[in-house]
Amino acid sequence: MNKYTITIAFDDEAKKWYAQNDEIPILLEDISLDTLINRVKLAAPEMLEINNMPHTGVVLLFRMEARAVMA
Repeated sequence: MNKYTITIAFDDEAKKWYAQNDEIPILLEDISLDTLINRVKLAAPEMLEINNMPHTGVVLLFRMEARAVMA
């Protein structure tokens, strides 16, 4: 079983969520967190296959990243 951690964060300036993993590689953005997670679930196996990486039995772990805003 292959595990990949997808980092998810909100870009205050762009007002969008983004998801990233350099191993797969994948970088997606969306205004909706739910839609973004669903897009990652669809795109990750495809990207693994395209990059000749094992793409069956894949576990995606989602990690929310918080950022402090300095005033």
